[in-house]
Parts: sequence; structure tokens; C-alpha cells
Amino acid sequence: MAASLDESAEETKYDLKKDQDSEEDEPAEEPREPRIRETPEDIKLDAIVNTLAFHPKQDIFAAGDIDGDIYVYSYSCTEGESKELWSSGHHLKSCREVAFSHDGQKLFSVSKDKSVHLMDVEGGKLVTRIAKAHSVPINALLLVDENVLATGDDGGTLKVWDMRKGTSFMDLKHHDDYISGIAIDQAKRMLLTSSGDGTMGVFNIKRRRFELLSEFQSGDLTSVAIMKRGKKVVCGSSEGTMYIFNWNGFGATSDRFAVKAESVDCIVPITDSILCAASMDGVIRAINLLPNRVLGCIGQHVGEPIEQIARSRDSRFLASCAHDQMIKFWDISSLRDMTVSDYRKRKKKDGNLKSLSKKAYGGGDDFFSGLMEETEAKKEEDEGDSDSDSD
Repeated sequence: MAASLDESAEETKYDLKKDQDSEEDEPAEEPREPRIRETPEDIKLDAIVNTLAFHPKQDIFAAGDIDGDIYVYSYSCTEGESKELWSSGHHLKSCREVAFSHDGQKLFSVSKDKSVHLMDVEGGKLVTRIAKAHSVPINALLLVDENVLATGDDGGTLKVWDMRKGTSFMDLKHHDDYISGIAIDQAKRMLLTSSGDGTMGVFNIKRRRFELLSEFQSGDLTSVAIMKRGKKVVCGSSEGTMYIFNWNGFGATSDRFAVKAESVDCIVPITDSILCAASMDGVIRAINLLPNRVLGCIGQHVGEPIEQIARSRDSRFLASCAHDQMIKFWDISSLRDMTVSDYRKRKKKDGNLKSLSKKAYGGGDDFFSGLMEETEAKKEEDEGDSDSDSD
């Protein structure tokens, strides 16, 4: 009996050792490598985002929303690595515009609460607050240099600030409606403003004086940018037309271009000739100036008006924010090498926009009805290769 018990114990011991050996022989499961995307992941916030700005030296961006909150995020193409660094709720009302200083250490913001804020980028601490910078809500902001700031308000007043003193040295009202955008030339001499009254304003910042207003255009002028190595100025409008001025010929337009969009609300230069324009119809278009061409669709927020677009420091990405509370990223690296011929090709009969990034799905009449998620589009493409000719 004792012998049989010993044999049984030996067999059990052998089986356990065998199981342990087999477990050791099995290779350990390797950790899954994170997926590398073409663009950073989209970010959803709790409120509509009004404004975006990219950091000039790091993979960081700032966003301001209609609740007055400001968020600073790091972004990455590695899945799961984009993260919130800090947030600030110092503004009492909607944050209208944010801008980083040229060295990236400071973040400026303006708000519907009429204040100008200066924050430390590293820690998110409020450094300076000008409580009643304007008598009405502030709508536009431009950083001229490290110490000089230009702001425009809902009443059409332009102020230029010396932030070392916290006081304005220019306070001029020549527009009858809100100032929507501000631009400055490379010499930091001439300040240009676009306004809801349909005019572009010209101000000499060196001599601290008003120069002139352009003739009235149809609809609000919603944005302004300097193109063609400083030789042209372009303004977007609420009517979907882009107005082009010669430098030193600010009184009247030299050209105009109907984009066939609901509006041109925000424009961002990408090269000397190509800009991206965002519209109320939710589409971001790439547009070439002179010759005037809509090159195609960069991306979209389906059926949602776009508030603002911003270009990353290396011109690889464009970020957009819209009424869907989303911040989306688009690959615009191909635009830098794009050239446009003076020869105008015949338009396609369907009138759809050419997709210029993998996340863009064209435009035109089929834009809202034909949009689908990236995975569904890929699946349908794989299943329908044989039917592509008939489509």
C-alpha cells in the first residue's frame, strides 16, 4: 500500500514538472506596438472651440472655447500619446482668440469679457491680465513682436499694446463694425484689418496713424492674409468671394475670386501662392492664388460651420475646430510641392472637389450625403473594385 502511494506521488510530481516545463517553453506574449497614424487623433472637447494656435517650437497647441476655457495639448501621430497638459478658466466669457509668443514661452488670449490675458505656457499660470482692455468684446488678436500686441473689437476699434507697460499706444476707430482679422507685413510697419463693415483698414504702426480704408465690398470681410511674398493681400468674405489687393493699392481690389462656398471665414497661407480656407459649409478648401483655382478639399466637419483653422510650425498639419466640438488634424504636406499651371482644365461634370488628403472625401452635391467613415470607405473600395468603372 505504501509502495503504491509513493508511486502515485512520484507520478503527480512528474506531471507537475512537465506542465511547468511546457509553460516555460511557450514564448511570452510580446507587447503590442502603438499604431503610428498619418495625423494626430481628433480631440473632442466639452464646448464649441472658437480658436486654435500651434506652438512655434514644440508639438503643442492651444485651444479656446465658448465657455472661456483654454486648453493646451501635446499632439503626436503615435496613437494614444496626444494628451492635455493644462487648462485655464480665467476668462469669464467666450475665448475668441489665442496666440503663442515667438519664443513659445507665453500664451496670449482675448475674450468676449473684454480682457487680454498673458499666461505662462509651461505651467499655465496667469502672468498678466488687462481687465477692461476694450469697452466692448474683443474679437481679433495679432502678436506683432514679443512685447507688442494688436487687438480689434466688436465695435471696430483697433488697439496696439505695449505689454511691458500694460497700456495701448494706438487706439483708433475707423471701422463701423467688428474687426474680424489682423495681419502685418514682414517689416512690421503696416497693419491690415478686415471688418464686418466690408472694408479693409490700413494702419501705419511705425508712425502710429491710420492710413486708409478700402472701398466697400459685398458682405462682411471675415479674414485677411498677405501672400505672394508681400505683393498681394487677400480677404475672405461672408459671401464666399475672395478679394485680392495689390500692395500699396489698398483702395480698390485688383482681382476677385468666387470660391463657390457658403462663405470664406478663415484663411491660412501655406505657401506664397496656396492657402487653406474654411467655410460655414464645413469644408476646408486648398486654393491657389493667381492663377485662381480651388485645388481640392483638405478635410471637413460634416454639416458644421468651421470656426478656425491653424497651420503647424512645420506646415505638415492643419488643425480645424467647428461647432461639432471637435478638433481635427489634416495632412497638408503635399501642398508645399504643388504647382498650378495657367492652363485651365475642363471641369468635371459632377462638380465634386478633389480630395487632397486621405481623410477628405471630396465636396459638391454629394458631400453631405456621400460621406462615410474611413473604415467603411476602405471596405467598400475593396468590395467594389470590379464595379468602379460603372460608378
